[in-house]
Amino acid sequence: MLKVRIIPTLLWKDVGLVKGKGFDSWRRVGSVMPAIKVYNTRQVDELILVDITATNESRLPDFDIISEVSGECFFPFTVGGGITKTDDIKEMLRSGADKISINSAIYRTPDLINESANLFGSQCVVVSIDAKKTSSGYMCFSHSGSNDTGIKVEDWVKEVEKRGAGEILITSIERDGTMTGYDIELLKLVSNSVSIPVIASGGAGSYEDMYKAISEANVSAVAAASIYHFTEQTPMEAKMYLADKGVPVRINK
Repeated sequence: MLKVRIIPTLLWKDVGLVKGKGFDSWRRVGSVMPAIKVYNTRQVDELILVDITATNESRLPDFDIISEVSGECFFPFTVGGGITKTDDIKEMLRSGADKISINSAIYRTPDLINESANLFGSQCVVVSIDAKKTSSGYMCFSHSGSNDTGIKVEDWVKEVEKRGAGEILITSIERDGTMTGYDIELLKLVSNSVSIPVIASGGAGSYEDMYKAISEANVSAVAAASIYHFTEQTPMEAKMYLADKGVPVRINK
């Protein structure tokens, strides 16, 4: 049986890490390198680092920083922000990323998914989707949640799977940073629509929230940020809690 993954998320803005609510009200929470060194001791399965202003500023993350950070990571490392073409992905992988997260650019150029999967393998292509519930259902938003694409989540996840995405990172904009629990309805919608792994994001405030996402929505991984920044809860304790609930997780003795 495949192990469920515990994945911290780091949001990078300017020169430091930030965390907000609903993709807004950003507050500083530290620096990248110290966070990486802490997570190295906490048995995380992967880590996601996203430059949250790169897309809106029409630039890529700093490759020198990515290279420096990746050299300290003792776990798979996913990087996102500002990626618009396969050359960007190639440079990101050369800088030490194991996977890349693509979001806003693929609404305009969906073939980027096909091209990336063909060139680098589906295993390193993570499609990130930021979703919000509207009167029309769950809709996909781009550009850090500021632009309603007019595309329904259930339609988009099927499309990106067909085009070769290796997994989907689905984030609830409304739940982001609230620590009130994942949007189980949204997660079920996604996991029931595709056969590739789904990573839950947005709203984790307790280990029980993680268990509900896994047991009720059948996600393959749980990503979180605020719970690790603003409480004493840790990825390792999350694994112990989930293991006690019968969830298969990777724990090094």
